[in-house]
Amino acid sequence: VIPYWRGRSLRDQIFRELPPEWHEAYGAGLFTEFMEQRAPGHTVLDGKIYGRGLLAFREEAERAITALDFAQDPEALDKREQLRAMVIAIDACIRFAERHAEAAEALAPTADPDRAAELRRIAEVCRRVPAHAPRDFHEALQAYWFCHLGVITELNGWDAFSPGHLDQHLAPFYARGLAEGTLTREGAKELLECFFVKFNNHPAPPKVGVTAAESGTYTDFANLNLAGLLPDGSDGSSEVTHLLLEVIEEMHLLQPSSNVQVSRKTPDNLLKHALRVIRKGYGFPSLFNADAVVEEQLRQGKTLEDAREGGCSGCVEVGAFGKEAYILTGYVNLVKLLELALHDGRDPRTGRQLGPRTGDPATFPDFDALFSAFEAQARHVLDLKIRGNQLIERMYATRMPAPFLSVLTDDCIAKGRDYNAGGARYNNTFVQAVGIGSLADSLAALKQVVFEQRALALPAFVEALDRDFRDDELLRQRLLHRSPKYGNDDAAADGLMLRAFRFLFEAIDGRPNGKGGAYRLEMLPTTCHVYFGQVCQASADGRRAGEPLSEGISPVQGADRCGPTAVLRSAAKMDHVKTGGTLLNLKFTPSLLEGDAGIDGLHHLVRTYFKLDGHHVQFNVVRAETLREAQANPGAHRDLIVRVAGYSDYFVDCSAELQEEIIR
Repeated sequence: VIPYWRGRSLRDQIFRELPPEWHEAYGAGLFTEFMEQRAPGHTVLDGKIYGRGLLAFREEAERAITALDFAQDPEALDKREQLRAMVIAIDACIRFAERHAEAAEALAPTADPDRAAELRRIAEVCRRVPAHAPRDFHEALQAYWFCHLGVITELNGWDAFSPGHLDQHLAPFYARGLAEGTLTREGAKELLECFFVKFNNHPAPPKVGVTAAESGTYTDFANLNLAGLLPDGSDGSSEVTHLLLEVIEEMHLLQPSSNVQVSRKTPDNLLKHALRVIRKGYGFPSLFNADAVVEEQLRQGKTLEDAREGGCSGCVEVGAFGKEAYILTGYVNLVKLLELALHDGRDPRTGRQLGPRTGDPATFPDFDALFSAFEAQARHVLDLKIRGNQLIERMYATRMPAPFLSVLTDDCIAKGRDYNAGGARYNNTFVQAVGIGSLADSLAALKQVVFEQRALALPAFVEALDRDFRDDELLRQRLLHRSPKYGNDDAAADGLMLRAFRFLFEAIDGRPNGKGGAYRLEMLPTTCHVYFGQVCQASADGRRAGEPLSEGISPVQGADRCGPTAVLRSAAKMDHVKTGGTLLNLKFTPSLLEGDAGIDGLHHLVRTYFKLDGHHVQFNVVRAETLREAQANPGAHRDLIVRVAGYSDYFVDCSAELQEEIIR
């Protein structure tokens, strides 16, 4: 199969169509491109399949075909083909379930009595769903799982598709089953555990090249959203939420990922339950500010009900569940952009002219001139990336339809358009900026040393960076320890972080994409901060060439010296509502979170950050000594799980570079 597709795959077609200047910037590590090796299914299902079976969606598609006006609508033929494809996909998913029923029925006669009863029940469930709406807890889980398999089979296993607010979807079935005596708490928990095993058995497909570097994991980023808000604005947590937290704690599998959406209405006991799980050191669940998530979506033009029903997928990305195609395009290297500004648009690693000529640094009269050069380089690179994304999105729209995902996404049937072609109710495209902490600290150091203290001329500073501080260790130590650092509630460094963030927002947000939606800014790295550091020379914050950049909106590793409260105050100065998601990672030693006092302190810290409108926070609770022991003897620490950047992974499976970044 693989030899046939060489030169024919969509990735090959995309690379042939993109211009040489795009390839040069991509090859230099100025940005990455998600869509070159993955499917654009970075979306989440809402509750529609729990109230309607796929046969109901089939009827809706057939009615839409009948209603087409071939005399007045020039797109009627295209719509008919799209709707027919949806019908075929629905039939395929239903037949897929029926085959499972047939297989279970064939095995039952030769099984022991207990297993035979299980097999007959499996067959009954698979005859019912997903063709018809589920009637109980078991059928609800199975209905979703068939839909999940349909989506990832149509696209690929790395698309971050998930059930979203699983606890909210299951709560009515759970309550009804308990009331009718057809379900027990233990029975529901066992079904959830089986559900988790199914998720964990579906790794993402192998990655190559830059994609492997930017996302060094085989998890598929399916992210369960717990608690949060109901569409009417009331608290969305329930006994099922606590049940899921128990499953997460006891099984501690890598997949599915999990998060708790924490609103002002979330009960303290629910949040503290989540914090007790976090204290175990698995890195999950992560925590999101549900009120900020709603506000972020309202700013993007979504209805209040759709925003409340939405949440976060993948790492930290915000979307309207079951109603939005939100496409991640890849990462932008902020520190590399500053490199271009310091070298008149030339890449110091290769000598290639990658950006516009913005002037010899020796001619910059003040810091504002330097920052203007950075802005000019950034605009050029962002324009180049977005032009490429427009082409890629169009190729997906015309050559890579997703009819089954379109069935499950609101308005695709009504519009007769594919998920990839603007069929969804909302269509946002995201650009992820990486290294804001490293950028802020570098700008702060340049401003202080060159333009305020005038301790070193800018050309001499740039020469020191080009030499990787060889023979300039005193300068490097000064930059590391005596220049302002973001993450310490320092007005100078935080102010430059804000200035860079506001520029990025203005340069990206609201630009039209090819599907009637808009581009949005996100601040997350996955593991791309490691790759981006490898393609950058030394930076003005004292970082040596090749070392990782800061990740998400977290401070540079080791630069936060005033405690977690100062980190949160610095991070909260960013206007998170203007983004489509931000990622903040905090690290604690286990002793700090011991006992009720430890949980109470962490509870207050989270509540405070979310009162400051922070979007997200996650925790690594592990001793550095434990991680060093795992490096020395990986076989004895095979089950050690750590938080990376929006997901958790086995520490010993991480690259050596990523392991060192986590320890730092």
